[in-house]
This record gives sequence, structure tokens and C-alpha cells, in this order.
Amino acid sequence: MDGMVPAPQRLKRRAEFLRVASKGRKAAVHGLVLQALAHSEPGGPARIGFTVTKKVGNAVVRNRTRRRLKEAARLLLREHPVSGTDLVFIGRDATRGRPFDALIDDIRRALGKTGVGKTGVGKTGVAIAAREGAGL
Repeated sequence: MDGMVPAPQRLKRRAEFLRVASKGRKAAVHGLVLQALAHSEPGGPARIGFTVTKKVGNAVVRNRTRRRLKEAARLLLREHPVSGTDLVFIGRDATRGRPFDALIDDIRRALGKTGVGKTGVGKTGVAIAAREGAGL
């Protein structure tokens, strides 16, 4: 299985979300906010977390928003997998009403803004593979 990117894992604890928020890079696009931070295992699986604040609405609305965000991220990351990076997707009010194709494009744009490539993000946000001279 050499060359395969491991399946993403989940960020679950509040401390993990806070670490990405405080030390990672942030990209705000129309439909979401993405925070990204390289973790200690550069070749390890990406860890992904999803959150939607109470400002977006009640629990039903927040869950619907989170499900749309999770599905869009799943489809995009299946095509373009990442590794060695913690990603936090933050749903906005616009996430719920955004056309699904536009939401996927928003995620793609946010990943580019944070510098997430196939091998993850360095501490400065520069893709690790680009910094080491490898082609993406």
C-alpha cells in the first residue's frame, strides 16, 4: 500500500480544536472557515473536525449545516487526499444555503489558501512537499 494516503481520522476533543485554532493557518471563504495545522506525523493520516456555532441556529439547523459540510469535505478529500494535517471546518450561516457545488469550490479554495497540499502544511503554512522541492 505504498503511495496511498491513510484515511482521515476525526478531531474530537476541544483541546485539539483549540490547538489548531491558536497555532494553525486560517482561511475564510464565503461558505466556511478552514483552520489547518501540520501535526507531528507528517506522513500520518489527516485529522478532521467539524463545528458550527450557535449563531447559525438551533440544533437542527446546526446539524444540517454540519452534515452538508462533512459531505462536501468527504467528496473533495476523496479526490484530493491530504495527510499529516489537522483540519477544522467551521460552518457559517451561508453554508446551509450555499449551492453544493459552490460549497465544494469553497473548500477547495480554502485548502489552497491555507497551503494544504498532498503532504500537509508546514508550520509556516507552506506545503511541505513544495518546501522540500518535491512536486505536488
